Amino acid sequence: MSRRRFLTAVALSGLAAGCGSSSEAGEPRPVGKLAFRTQLRIPPLLRPETGKDGVRRFRLTMQSGRTGILPGTSTATWGFNGSFLGPTIRASRGDRIQMAVTNRLPETSTVHWHGMRLPAKMDGGPHQPIEPGATWRPYWTLDQPAATSWYHPHPHGRTATHVYRGLAGMFIIDDDVEVELPDRYGVDDIPLILQDKTFAADGSLAGDPLKDTFGILGDHILVNGTYDPFVNVTTERARFRILNGSNARMYNVVFSDRRAFHVVGNDAGLLPAPVRVDRVSLTPGERVEIVAAFAPGEQVVLRSLSGSAGIDEGDLDLLKIITASRLTASVPLPARLARTVPIAVPPGARVRRFELNGHDAINHKEMDPSRIDEVVPAGATEIWEIENNVYAHNFHIHEVAFRILDVGGSPPPGYATGHKDTVYVPSKTTVRLAVQFGRYTDPRDPYMYHCHILRHEDSGMMGQFVIVEPGTENQVSRTIPVAHHM
Repeated sequence: MSRRRFLTAVALSGLAAGCGSSSEAGEPRPVGKLAFRTQLRIPPLLRPETGKDGVRRFRLTMQSGRTGILPGTSTATWGFNGSFLGPTIRASRGDRIQMAVTNRLPETSTVHWHGMRLPAKMDGGPHQPIEPGATWRPYWTLDQPAATSWYHPHPHGRTATHVYRGLAGMFIIDDDVEVELPDRYGVDDIPLILQDKTFAADGSLAGDPLKDTFGILGDHILVNGTYDPFVNVTTERARFRILNGSNARMYNVVFSDRRAFHVVGNDAGLLPAPVRVDRVSLTPGERVEIVAAFAPGEQVVLRSLSGSAGIDEGDLDLLKIITASRLTASVPLPARLARTVPIAVPPGARVRRFELNGHDAINHKEMDPSRIDEVVPAGATEIWEIENNVYAHNFHIHEVAFRILDVGGSPPPGYATGHKDTVYVPSKTTVRLAVQFGRYTDPRDPYMYHCHILRHEDSGMMGQFVIVEPGTENQVSRTIPVAHHM
């Protein structure tokens, strides 16, 4: 039995034992079926300890527990510093950070800092395992623009199961560029982690993250782990940081009255200027920051519309927004936002091509933890062409920021023109990216690129690259001892 098939079998048996095997029948809950009885949970901010050395130290504990998600039931779940999901980490550009991540789970896991630009040894991919009872202490200096990032497990062959059980949290980066946007966390700056789950009749998690084409497409939508949620808004404008934390589902987000709103940021930072839209789409791992205006005493529902991608079926209610009878004034939306320079493609930039094959290979190769697929010189900007000849995929690259050049030969929507790290790759389409690599060099510790539909990632649709000193690319070994890392 191959390593991948063995890990898949273990994952299947583990989920069946931990979550139950009976699935509640039915399609995703359609528009009009939610009562919006539960106040939206706002994940708490994780407070760091700051020593005399100025380092900000955050503590995370991965643990199991039980959570009341559906009325009258209790669900076995996993979380950080609690039974389900994790606290929001917030830090500023220039901060020196150290994490202490302790694993109290019954199996090995990892924690990946999705969207972070940091050394490969600190990335938290499959080569940085945390054994049960162990503590991992990555550290780095935060040096990137303001953005909405997140953290989640990334164990080889087990990511889908660990995320589905509840291991995910938001990581907000601030910087010293003064932009007049709503910024009071939980008041007018509200995190929204979108996830879909399937529950058995007794309230346990059901469904199989490693079955069928896409794995989990659940029939209950949770926002910040809250089912049937509403949120109270007390200001004229509110900023929503929306993270697609689902295993596979795509969300086409609109307001029920189709009001316009403004996108101010996506994966890797703020846009140069607000973009007015009435709909945004997010595949797993993608983030978007929006600002919407409200009137006193109104109610409006945030929804996801059904699409044709195969991972976005069903019109779904997500969250009801209820405004106060009197709203606190908000500053006008600024005309300019980030000073970030668009990623330009230099003359003669290297072009790398990646073909997504089925659900388990890139360029006809399954993931091999001992194989280095690509070697990149530090500081390079390259063109990556992602060709998808089958059903829906997306593509995430660790460490980098990229700009979407075109999707099937056409420019991306205006709200997706900023810096990103994850992109939707539609069926039968090629997406071209201008990829900007960092300057942390390490010829032995790789970063990942992969489909962020977690069923596909775990099945082998993932590759590895290292960043090295320019001019040394041909001196790097294309194999690494797995025992050294895993």
